[in-house]
Amino acid sequence: MSKSLMKSGIIVSAMTLISRVLGLVRDVVIANLMGAGAAADVFFFANKIPNFLRRLFAEGAFAQAFVPVLTEYRQGKELDAQRLLIARVSGTLGTLVTIVTLVGVIASPIVAALFGMGWFVDWYTDGPQGHKFVLASDLLRITFPYLWFITFTALAGAVLNTLGKFAVAAFTPVFLNIAIIVAALWLGPQLEQPEYALAWGVFFGGLVQFLFQIPFMKRAGLLVRPQWGWSDPGVTKIRKLMIPALFGVSVSQINLLLDTFIASFLMSGSISWLYYSDRLLEFPLGLFGIAIATVILPALSSRHVDKSADEFSRTLDWGIRKVVLLGLPAMAGLIVLAEPMLMVLFMRGEFTPEDARFASYSLFAYGSGLLSFMLVKVLATGFYSRQDTKRPVKYGIIAMVSNMVFNVIFAIPFGYVGLAIATSLSAAVNAGLLGYNLWRDGVLKRYPGTLTYLTKVTLAVVAMIALLLYLGPNREWWLAAAFMERVWQLAMLVGAGAGVFLVTLLLLRVKIR
Repeated sequence: MSKSLMKSGIIVSAMTLISRVLGLVRDVVIANLMGAGAAADVFFFANKIPNFLRRLFAEGAFAQAFVPVLTEYRQGKELDAQRLLIARVSGTLGTLVTIVTLVGVIASPIVAALFGMGWFVDWYTDGPQGHKFVLASDLLRITFPYLWFITFTALAGAVLNTLGKFAVAAFTPVFLNIAIIVAALWLGPQLEQPEYALAWGVFFGGLVQFLFQIPFMKRAGLLVRPQWGWSDPGVTKIRKLMIPALFGVSVSQINLLLDTFIASFLMSGSISWLYYSDRLLEFPLGLFGIAIATVILPALSSRHVDKSADEFSRTLDWGIRKVVLLGLPAMAGLIVLAEPMLMVLFMRGEFTPEDARFASYSLFAYGSGLLSFMLVKVLATGFYSRQDTKRPVKYGIIAMVSNMVFNVIFAIPFGYVGLAIATSLSAAVNAGLLGYNLWRDGVLKRYPGTLTYLTKVTLAVVAMIALLLYLGPNREWWLAAAFMERVWQLAMLVGAGAGVFLVTLLLLRVKIR
């Protein structure tokens, strides 16, 4: 079992790595083009809204509800029944998303006012940031259709993942990154406002992602004509699972939107600093956390259908151990190397040393919650694979309320950094509730050697941190060094840290597989 999951995990991680590297290249290009100024704030805002809805309608809640049901159909019904389910799911979901997309495009000023209230108030009162509201309304009209494309892309990806074809869905985001990079480098310099070029890059990136899925679906014999099927038994089951999952799986995204809402009242640049630090957080989260969750969800669903309780628990335990093994050192690296990474990746063009410093503060806060973010992704599969979407919603509500409370506590004294602190703390609350209740269900078990395993991994991380602090130059060196000097120094630190971590694991006889 573990070998098969490891192989699938490596495939997903490899494809995700390509996508994430290109994503970093994309962000480097954006930082060079626009820095962390007003226009960058607005573009990140306009890009965040459809991406939030993407997590709701597509990759998050939908996949968590759809994959277990499709797994049931694959194991108990003929191909024609599977095709009919996919046709009716795509027709029903597609109709709803089309309506939402049209409303979003037509009513973009209302959407901009709801989530960027600070800018709207300034526009209404002739304040200094009123132009951001007008620009946000325009950019949303361009970026909102991305939701339509990515919904069908996610549907195809969920189908292919159920078939064990993980590489296609994991590689698909590459096209979005390429589209934005091309738009920034080719179209951006030709426009007075380059943020419009980036918005069109999002639009066409979504289109290419959608088209890329078609030949793979056809090859699998599952490319079907969408049908309306609201009352279809399979659609009804998915709908009942998905509605609570819409909230439960997207709590972190809702928290980020709340951060954006509050940040619109803060100093200019706050949204951009949060964005750049969040992008570095998303790199290990997607590479490890989401990849592991993607791989074990079909496996857990299959164990549940087969009523293999012990195998179910062992699969979940495997996922958690891998999250700890990969998440702890990644979290430590983000915290210790926060500002050097931002300097190496983004400090050129319009992105200043001060931007790197301010973004490093929020990266430190976000990075502290990386393990919690990763655990939420994996622990949630323990519920969704059993078609239990109601309890994660309850825990999600508690986490979101706690995030609001933490925002009030930390945002007032610490500004945008307080928002990142609140998001990380609420993720810890969510992970704790998920883990505790899986343990109460008898699903999450403490196998022999668990505490020893955690202790050894922690010791390896401590050794890595000690080395990074010993070898790392001070801030003045990073500011004075040439670009390639910074690159080589960061590469040396990352390599040395990873090397010490792995050697310590080997000395402590930790089984990586």
